Amino acid sequence: MVTIVDTLNRPRNPSEARPRHPEKAHRPDNPVQRKPKWIRVKAPTSPVYKETHNTVRQNNLVTVCEEAGCPNIGECWSKKHASFMILGDTCTRACAFCNVRTGMPGPVDPNEPQGVADAVATMGLEHVVVTSVDRDDLDDGGARHFADVIQAIRKTSPSTTVEVLTPDFLRKDGSMEIVVEARPDVFNHNLETVPSKYLKVRPGARYFHSIRLLQKVKELDPEMFTKSGIMVGLGEERNEVLQLMDDLRAADVDFLTIGQYLQPSKKHHPVLSFVTPEEFKGYERIAYAKGFLKVSASPLTRSSHHAGEDFADLRAARKAKLGH
Repeated sequence: MVTIVDTLNRPRNPSEARPRHPEKAHRPDNPVQRKPKWIRVKAPTSPVYKETHNTVRQNNLVTVCEEAGCPNIGECWSKKHASFMILGDTCTRACAFCNVRTGMPGPVDPNEPQGVADAVATMGLEHVVVTSVDRDDLDDGGARHFADVIQAIRKTSPSTTVEVLTPDFLRKDGSMEIVVEARPDVFNHNLETVPSKYLKVRPGARYFHSIRLLQKVKELDPEMFTKSGIMVGLGEERNEVLQLMDDLRAADVDFLTIGQYLQPSKKHHPVLSFVTPEEFKGYERIAYAKGFLKVSASPLTRSSHHAGEDFADLRAARKAKLGH
């Protein structure tokens, strides 16, 4: 997990606060289990972490790392890793695993693309991840805004590589094509879980639509790296994870991430199992055997964790495969 910064300024006055998940308020509580020892991390104390924390507070920014209680926040903030969340802080979907605020989002900020580009330049980032909430309220799902952000970064920081983590653009014909045309270096879209769990875990999405989205990216630009990720511990069977790997490889996806699902609150989907580090290693070995160029599988793996280093590995793996 890297620092995911929401560039939309949001009021911090408690009197202006609204329920984060109104759709979950009446659900029965699911007790939050104690984490096993392999997931526990030390509290962040480094000077660089504190500097990053102060920068976030001074600029009135919101981070998904804090809101989701990401276990990697200490490591990533200590390295000043950054990934920007665009299109606001409110999602039109209500996935059972996610801690991002849900509801009707506000208007899109036309100044945001240049604001993100300026931040990338100021921080001197070599690799940046741009993600967003789902924006089903927009005709293109926010695709043009993604493209504008990519183009602004290219203009301001030509040497910075850009990775996008997009929504599924469900029922938004032509939207994925807009993002691909802007030529990010990596196109990431997460499946999140196996198809049998979609109804409860990701009810607003469609598994095979997401697979097809990733496949079409490769059809439009075979040179573009594609990436997807899932969480485990949601009740999936091992053979379902292996089938998902095959589905992604059939779509020619290059990079797979697998991490442990951690329950944000009592109102979210429960953790049904804590997958051991040994089981993650097994998934990693099998995924490489199936042909992925890059695999990251561990309890603390998150979609954008170590994104810059992983991109360097991706390029090296492709060159080695091609015999360069």
